[in-house]
Parts: sequence; C-alpha cells; structure tokens
Amino acid sequence: MNKHHESTGPSDEQQITLRGPAELADALPYLMGFHPNDSVVMVALHGGRGRFGGRLRLGIPQSAHEWPSVAEQLAECLVKGSERRGGRPDAIVVFLCQDPAEGETGNQTMERLRPLAQRLRTACGELDVPVLEALCISGNRFWSYVCPDARCCPAEGNPLAMPGTSVMAAAATYAGVQVRGSLREMEARLAPQSSVAGREQQLALDSAGAALVPKLLDEESRREVSGTTLTLARRLMKRLGRAPAATPSLSDLNDDRLISHEEAAGVILGLQDRETRDRAAEWMEGPEAESALRLWRALARRCVAPYEEHAAAPLTLAGWVSWSTGDEPSARVALGLALRLDPGYTFAQLLHEACNQGLDPETLRRCLRGERSTRTVRRGHGTGRVAGARSVRVQTAGQRRARTGSARPGTASGRRRGGQSRTEGRRGTRTGR
Repeated sequence: MNKHHESTGPSDEQQITLRGPAELADALPYLMGFHPNDSVVMVALHGGRGRFGGRLRLGIPQSAHEWPSVAEQLAECLVKGSERRGGRPDAIVVFLCQDPAEGETGNQTMERLRPLAQRLRTACGELDVPVLEALCISGNRFWSYVCPDARCCPAEGNPLAMPGTSVMAAAATYAGVQVRGSLREMEARLAPQSSVAGREQQLALDSAGAALVPKLLDEESRREVSGTTLTLARRLMKRLGRAPAATPSLSDLNDDRLISHEEAAGVILGLQDRETRDRAAEWMEGPEAESALRLWRALARRCVAPYEEHAAAPLTLAGWVSWSTGDEPSARVALGLALRLDPGYTFAQLLHEACNQGLDPETLRRCLRGERSTRTVRRGHGTGRVAGARSVRVQTAGQRRARTGSARPGTASGRRRGGQSRTEGRRGTRTGR
C-alpha cells in the first residue's frame, strides 16, 4: 500500500503518515469529524505523497438501481469541486460505511456493497482519477476492495483499532480535532419529537398556522409577523443563554423544556418568511451565536409531522451558525438534513456548497453585518429597509451556482420558484427560500 499524509496543524512540516488500509480506516472519523453511518465517503488525494484534499459524504442509496447514477454524480462532484478549489485530485479513497442488517454479518454487508464500490471505482476511472483504496467498514471491522493480499486484508476482515489508541488519534487530540460521535447521533439531536409531546406540538402548529398564514400572505401584516417572530426568538435565546451548560443530550432536554409549544410554533412559522429568516441569520457570532444555535436545534426538533419540511429553515440556520463558529462537521450534517427535507431550499444549497468547498464564512458574515448596520442607520433616519436587497444577492449567487455547480440542485430550485408561496393543500406557508 502507498503511504498517505495528512497535515495535523498549520505547518506543512507536521504530518502523519498513514500506512495501509488499517490506518486509513482509523483516520476516517478524524477526517469527517464524526463516525459516518450508512454513508459513502470519498476523499481526494493530491500530489505524489497523497495529501488529503476535498471530501464528500452521501447516504448509501437503498436501491441498487440508483448506484450507477449516484456513483457518476459523486465522482464528478468530487473531481470538479477539487478543480474549482485549485487542484485536480491525483487519486481518490473510497469508504463504504454501513452496519450489518438484521441477520447479516459484516462480511455479507461488504459483499452486498461490492457492486457499489466497483461502480465508484469505474466512475472515477472514467474521469482519469484512480481509486487508490476502497474500504468497507461494517460491524467494527474493515475490508479492502482493492488489496489482494490476504496477509493484510483477509476475507474475514480486520478489526478496527480501539478508539483513541492510534497515532492518528493522538495527533488529532494534539491538534484539537474532535470526533462528535456518530452521524446517527448527530442527526438524532435534530430529529422531530415523537409521542405525546409531538402531538401537543402539532396542535400548537395547527393553531398558530390558522392565525399566521393569512398575515404572511399580506405584505404589511407580514412585516408585523416578522418583528414579532424576531422579538420572540430573541427572548427565547436569552432564556436559553441563562440555562447552565450540560452534556449535549441533557442540554437538548433542558432546552426543550424551556420553550413552550406555542412559542416554538410561532417562531417556526415566522421563519418560513425568507426575510425574517435572513434577519435571524445575523445572530452568527459572539455571545449570541451559542444561544441561537441551541434555539435553532430545538425548533428543528419541534417540526413534527406533518410539518417536517418546515424544519428546513431552523436546520439551515443551525448549519450556518455551526459553520460560522468553526464547526464544519455539524454544519454539514444540519445542512444535509435541510436539503433532504427540501432539495430546492436555496439558502441551504448555497451554504452547503460553500462549506464543502472550504470557503471562508467571513464573506457572508460581513454581508450580514452590513445589512444590520444599514438597517440601524435607516431606522435612525426614519426610513424603511429596502425590500429585497438581500434577496437579489442570494438569487445572484444561486444563478452563479447553477452555472458552476451540479445541475440537479439548480433545477430543483428553479421548480420551486414557480410556486414559492406553496400554500394550497399544505399546513402553514413558506414564502421564500
């Protein structure tokens, strides 16, 4: 096996050499920031020494009929994305991560996923980028689809290293890299409530929707709802900020207790208005960022059936605040969930692409600070905010994305614009993206 190097700090002289499939498998959680469940992960390698570059993750499609098209799209996305960032990859490493199904062994999982691994290898090869290694990780063991040597890659697989015992783990700890648990655990923090609490939240959303939807469809009333929504959101942020810090699971439970069903319903529906959501996005740094993030996560958990798609707004805001504060793994998870709910949600599309391309969030932070300052000055002079100023920027960015990015998200976005209000036959309303 070739050696792969990953920088563990700001200096290029600080490197970790990964030798063979075992150390690549151990490095995966540190590359992603979490343990990816049920995922295809592809990582670009650059240069003769195999420096890690761009990476992407996608849930493994349940239907094998989707694998050929998905493989082609993933290969193109990684290669073209790397080229936009300044360098075509010299090779790619593929990981297929999936726990055994009921009654299935890890070896059987590996064999079941072998056609997907082959599709990915072929798709990358057609773009003249070889797959240097393809690993299956299942049931705490790993297998190589590439290495033919049974001495290092036996048919029964190899056990994964004990967490925290490898050279990569030590280097990651020294560099301050955190592994935030599994993807499943991270998504669970954002999943809708169930049982009795979920039913009570649904009733609150029904009641709030009957009162707010007519107002959101009227321009003057919509501004009134926007102000009320932001005032309530700030009050909830202050309430959450006064609560003591705790472990993630306990913190989420406490946050849920601090927000009533009626309060959650009011903010969730208010955030369906694009300008209100964009105003809320200004709480992305400093002391208010942590409270805002806790609020957006709590509101995502309150988007119970049949209001699941309403979670796109708080999930996107949670992803934005996470990215703005330097937590890219959590940002990708939240934005990925938002796009899973609504593939045409433009704000989530733009943020997800920017985060995956490694862009600096400071550009957007400056824009939002400027919006806040301009609004404050205009309010002081007794003039109103120029309606749609931010919307023009977002649409321009979306058009730029459609020209340079993949066609599918842009197409979905175009379909949504034809009926943005989306009120007929639905509970609640959503007036923008």
